[in-house]
Amino acid sequence: MTDPIADFLARLRNAITARKAKIELPSSKLKVRLAELLRDEGFLGAVEEKSDGKQGTLTVTLRYGTDQRNAIGGIRRVSRPGQRKYVNKDGLGRVRSGLGISVLTTSHGIMTDRAARKAGLGGEVICEVW
Repeated sequence: MTDPIADFLARLRNAITARKAKIELPSSKLKVRLAELLRDEGFLGAVEEKSDGKQGTLTVTLRYGTDQRNAIGGIRRVSRPGQRKYVNKDGLGRVRSGLGISVLTTSHGIMTDRAARKAGLGGEVICEVW
C-alpha cells in the first residue's frame, strides 16, 4: 500500500455510503491521531485501538444524526505522495466557509487548520473534511 491515509479516508467514505455503524482497519500512529482529531471535532463517534501482537486494529464508530444523516458530508485527500501540498500560516484557507476543517501535519504534531492558525504554524495539508 503506497498511501495508507488515502486508504483510511476511502474506507471511511465507503462505510458512510454503505451506512455502516463501525469500521475496522489496520492501525498506525498517524491513523489513530487522525481518527482522534475527527472524533474531537465531532465527525466520528468513538475510536478504539486494539493490539494483536502485530500491527493492531483501529475500530472507528461512525456518527449519525437523528435523521440518519452522517456527520461527515464530504472528505477529500489534499496532499498525496505524488503531489505534496504545503502551506504556511498565511496560506491556510477555510473549508466550506469555516463549516469544515483541514487537517495538517506540523512540527507540533497533527492539528486542525484553526489550531494551526492560532499557533501560527504551517505544514502539510493531509485532508479536508466537511
